[in-house]
Amino acid sequence: MTGDGRVNGTARHAGGAPVVEFAGVTKRFGPQVVGLDDVSLTVHAGEVVALVGLSGSGKSTLLRHVDGLHLPTAGRVQVLGVDVGSVRGSALRTLRRRIGFVFQQFELVGSRTVLENVCTGALGRLRGPRLGLPTYPKAVRREGLEHLDRVGLADRAFQRADTLSGGQQQRVAVARALMQRPEVLLADEPVASLDPESSEQVMALLKTISRENSLTVLCSLHQVDLALGWGDRIVGLRGGRTVLDLPTAGLDREQVMAVYSRVGAAASALLTTAR
Repeated sequence: MTGDGRVNGTARHAGGAPVVEFAGVTKRFGPQVVGLDDVSLTVHAGEVVALVGLSGSGKSTLLRHVDGLHLPTAGRVQVLGVDVGSVRGSALRTLRRRIGFVFQQFELVGSRTVLENVCTGALGRLRGPRLGLPTYPKAVRREGLEHLDRVGLADRAFQRADTLSGGQQQRVAVARALMQRPEVLLADEPVASLDPESSEQVMALLKTISRENSLTVLCSLHQVDLALGWGDRIVGLRGGRTVLDLPTAGLDREQVMAVYSRVGAAASALLTTAR
């Protein structure tokens, strides 16, 4: 152990209960393809964690294990005190209602209003289908407007979603995720298709929401500077394995960029300087 509380290059988190725990998780997609390779990781309440690594390094696969979209081939994933691999049906749906997900491509229904898209985030706690905005309870519509105001888009509530810019659509997707009242928020490359200014706005919004709601956030990113400026902690993946896990405080860009090196020995030499 080093004097600053790091163990073998991994940061010890001083406070907050464990919310997401990976214990020796391996995921195989057939005999030749390994998505995750013996990953052990603990994320604490209120932590903001940025996942970095090359395409195919395991970032999306890791996120999809958190809400049960993937199940491990070996090892255990526990989220909010629930063993994800052991729940099915209504128990799994109940867990997923506690986990918000923001995707790279927004996943909005373009022909519907912004407010209706946001209100769909409440469907998990409503009974029966909803056909049009007026079929949502007034309390849900009011809550949806509050979330739109929070992301700076209350004035666009009754505009078609497909008339918004990419950055605006992603902020609508964040508001929709908040309608779930999540305890964990996952974001898979949420700014990959956005310009730099919009990317900064979306990431700043996620960090503000995390602080105000004590929300645990796991976000995959390719933009190293954004990860350093936004996350409390950076977890680097390469070939399905964790090769970096440190708080952003004191971490420099060269150490993070080593995660992207295709030459394993060179990357490992750089990463050991973080220990």
